[in-house]
Order: sequence, then C-alpha cells, then structure tokens
Amino acid sequence: MELRTVRYFVATVDAGSVSAAATAVRVTQPALSRQLRQLERELGVDLFERSGGRLTLSPVGRALLPLARELLDRADALRHAATFHAAGRIERITIGAPATTLADVVAPFITTLTAGDPTPAILTADRLTTAETLAIGADLAIGTATVRPPYRALPLAVLPVWAYVPPAHPWSGRTAVSLGELLEQPLVVPPETFTAREALDRAVAAAGLTYADLTEASDGTVAQALAAAGRGVAVVSDDPRFELTPTAILADSSPLRVRLLAAWDTRHPAAEALAAIATRLARYIINRYGPDTAPNTTRARREQEKAD
Repeated sequence: MELRTVRYFVATVDAGSVSAAATAVRVTQPALSRQLRQLERELGVDLFERSGGRLTLSPVGRALLPLARELLDRADALRHAATFHAAGRIERITIGAPATTLADVVAPFITTLTAGDPTPAILTADRLTTAETLAIGADLAIGTATVRPPYRALPLAVLPVWAYVPPAHPWSGRTAVSLGELLEQPLVVPPETFTAREALDRAVAAAGLTYADLTEASDGTVAQALAAAGRGVAVVSDDPRFELTPTAILADSSPLRVRLLAAWDTRHPAAEALAAIATRLARYIINRYGPDTAPNTTRARREQEKAD
C-alpha cells in the first residue's frame, strides 16, 4: 500500500467525486479510478459503493477514513521533521536532567525560549549518568559526569551545595561553616544518586570523616521540608524553600560545589543547534546565579580531553 493511493482515497472523499478529485491531485480520472480499485484490493474491503456511475462511501470506508487522515498527517509530520533535521535544525528538543536541575535550572530557562526555538520536553533522570540519559532519548542531557565520544559536553556552571537551616538556627546569620562543623549536626540529605549528595559524600571521604547523624530524604525538597520542621540541617543544591537560610559549606577551605555540564551526541543531525542551546543555557545560569558560578573552562576542557 502506497501513501499516494491513500491520499487519492481521502481526496476523492473531500472532493465529492472522482472527476473533481482527479483535477485536485492532477491525474486523469481513469488513472485515479484504477488507484482506488488497487487500494481496495490491497485492503480487502470496498471503500466505496458504486451505483449509477457515482461513488459514495461504504460503511467500511467511513470507518477507515479517520485512520487514513491520521496516516497522512503522520507522514507529513515525518517529512516536515526530516526537512528540519536535514537543515541541521530541530523542531522538538528533549532535555534530560535530575529533578532538582529540571526544577531550578531547566524550567526557568525554558521560559526564555522564543517561538523560533524548538518545542521543549523534559526527561527526569535522577538515577542515570549523563551518557545513560542520552541513550534513553534525551537530545540534551544535563549532569555532572564527563562523557566519551561520540558524545560531547559543554561546562555549564559550578553551583554551590548549601547547608539550609531555619531562621532561628544559630547558623542562620553565618555565611559559611566548615565540613567538620557540619558533620557534628544532624543532617538531612537526598539519596546517593543526587548531585549534592555525591559531592558531599566525596568531600567527607576525602577528609577521612564520617557521618554522625544522617537522615536520607526522597529528594531535595523533602530534605528542606524536614529541616524546616527542625529535623536537622538540609544539605542540597536546590533553591531555598520554606524560608530556610543558605550557608556555604567549606571543604578543604573551598566551597562545596557541583559542576554541571550539558552533553549531546555529535552524530545528532542537529548537533550544532544543540550546542547552541547548551551555550545559551550556560549564559542563562550564570546570569541567574551570578558570575561566581561560571565554570573553570580550562579544567573542564582538560577533563573532557581525558575522557575523549
């Protein structure tokens, strides 16, 4: 079955007669009649009832007409999308990232997109690496892990991991606390697969320290809610909630941070467009959170070269 004959079927219904449809699709009337007969033979049904030289839709034809229209619409959509990709453009973009990054970084960035930009969709990837996020269908993946070819990455930002406390907490007026001080407090943290938790675990291990009192919440929002309820200090990279106060965490005299990168497949037909969107996202993050969040591009480049 060819799309052309399906199109002839729909055109005949819309035009009301074979002669009018033949004019519309620019074929002769006998040729169009033969094509309709061929389609009926392939489908094994009569699409039309023929009486007195006139065609009227059969009950089966009426039932199949919506499916035929849908098939043609999908074929047109496929052709349109292929044209975009052939030109190195992308009509829709799926951005994959952990839930916190989607809420605090990606969603606000989406509000800056214009009518000429691809339509965005999001993919939550809390327990996946950057490469795994791309492998399951993301066009652009936001994460912390470097990637190997054929994937490529662009450093986005270096975001702080905060110790969040209620306004009445003794740390509320402090700008920073040491890792050692932090570990003396009851802590509320997200699961091990979350970027803030990964950064904290690495810092604790590097310092040769251990947790004294640790509560694991389902995510950063719940961790902050528990901190607001007096259950401990929330250690997350999320934006503040519940009127909590952020305090920087010093690990080896340096603020504890999470390095974000955007990755894409260099084989993607719209790889250049994806790189451009990643660059815009990097600028947006720095504008939103300040110049201190700008990544160390030299260090990031060296790490990516090692991965390559």
